[in-house]
Amino acid sequence: MSPEELEKLRYPIGKYDRSQPLTTATLEEALTSLAKHPAELRATVVTLSDEQLDTPYRPGGWTVRQTIHHLADSHMNAYIRCKLALTEYNPTIKPYEEALWSDLPDARDGAVEMSLNLLDGLHDRWVLCLENLTAEQWQRTFNHPESGITPLDLAVHLYAWHGRHHLTQIKNLRERMDW
Repeated sequence: MSPEELEKLRYPIGKYDRSQPLTTATLEEALTSLAKHPAELRATVVTLSDEQLDTPYRPGGWTVRQTIHHLADSHMNAYIRCKLALTEYNPTIKPYEEALWSDLPDARDGAVEMSLNLLDGLHDRWVLCLENLTAEQWQRTFNHPESGITPLDLAVHLYAWHGRHHLTQIKNLRERMDW
């Protein structure tokens, strides 16, 4: 497989473009995407067998199971980051080693239903919190030690992309494998 083909498997919807203009419309799209994500993910994976769940979405990549658990881990962190930004002045958030988290037993071997259920409630609360923010609140920030100051509107846009990114990886694997 060529490097270009591997890159397309890794980033099927392209890398996140931080320079995209954020408008009211793109923010509404991001909230809609976050609201729908758990159900779309569940519908995509509900019929997969354990063998299929333990298949990497690309050579050298995470398995479908690890990807689902990663989404729960990542979006939990994002939810907390948003809440911190709304309640503190530009808090410095704690990064985490997502690759190491994905190799822990719960992510490698755990039933995906746990993370699917977690994402249902998490996204319900997250969207409820976000859909009622004022324009000023959307500009509140957190400081990521590696990527710098991030306003909430950008963070939410990024995590909506993140959900679509991993969902598309799984959908593309299903299509390639004819599942």
